[in-house]
Amino acid sequence: MPRIQTTEDRRLEEARTRKKHWKRWGPYLSERQWGTVREDYSAGGTAWEFFPHDHARSRAYRWGEDGLGGISDRHQMICFGLALWNGRDSILKERLFGLTGNQGNHGEDVKEYYFYLDSTPTHSYMRMLYKYPQAEFPYETLLEENQRRGRGQPEFELLDTGVFSGSRYFDIFVEYAKADVEDILIRITAVNRGPEPAALHILPQLWFRNTWSWGRDLRRPVARKATSVPGSTCAELQHWQYGKRWLLCAGQPELLFTENETNSARLFGGRNRSPYVKDAFHEYLIQGNKAAVNPDQMGTRSSFGSPTSSPSRAWKRAQARWGDSFLPARKNAPMAFPARTILAGDTRTCS
Repeated sequence: MPRIQTTEDRRLEEARTRKKHWKRWGPYLSERQWGTVREDYSAGGTAWEFFPHDHARSRAYRWGEDGLGGISDRHQMICFGLALWNGRDSILKERLFGLTGNQGNHGEDVKEYYFYLDSTPTHSYMRMLYKYPQAEFPYETLLEENQRRGRGQPEFELLDTGVFSGSRYFDIFVEYAKADVEDILIRITAVNRGPEPAALHILPQLWFRNTWSWGRDLRRPVARKATSVPGSTCAELQHWQYGKRWLLCAGQPELLFTENETNSARLFGGRNRSPYVKDAFHEYLIQGNKAAVNPDQMGTRSSFGSPTSSPSRAWKRAQARWGDSFLPARKNAPMAFPARTILAGDTRTCS
């Protein structure tokens, strides 16, 4: 008996025959670009030391990008990822943290807890879970204790630091659903598993990989604030390969812009090519430096976000829509928002 053809079967056939490019957008954003041979220009091939985790937030990548729970086009020209801040960390949580081969007592090792829960073959639906502590993330403790231990001892893991004690953490669920090839619905749900209310900043970020700073292709894409529909905030992107795209985020999050350019002043004591650099959102939110972001509301890196407090055992949701039409209105889309607006974030109590 022949198997019943599903909607996903039809998508796969359309992708195979190139009738529709269902696989153009997917989970292609790297978990980690820092500390890899892809970005290594050291004289002795010391990739781990040439581009450490501490540089990742401030230094532009050349050959790829990384992010937390993110997606990109197949060439990694345009990227979407998540940034989080619990009000206590010294940096935004934009990417996974881990130890290099020379830092871990058993070699390279990521020191995070995250789970890829679902993805269809065409990536028409994707879902992942990241567990974010409410206490300050113990970057230095993980590094120092693993360096202290010998190879005959067990690894010192994030759970061993005690940051998850009393269930004081957030479950961050990130979901993507394609209403069409160029119409992607995004839902971010943060669940406070702890016994008390806790602060959490959810900052979806959209940016371009830096392809213009290396002397081979000077074409520079741009993102800017755009007119939106009621109940949402909108950014318009213009890229030389993909044309125009828009990201609409529910509610009235603060829309920030900077450049995906290296902060040479911080890393090397040099001079920055732009006053607005890659780590501007860290400076703006954590250090309170309002001059770090572009007041003209344009750049090559953008962020949507606002502070929120999540009650105990409750969840907070943020929603967005990404596509090449300013106002997607496909009523048969999975997780579809109403045609004239985007649902605002809300809070619910968990059982």
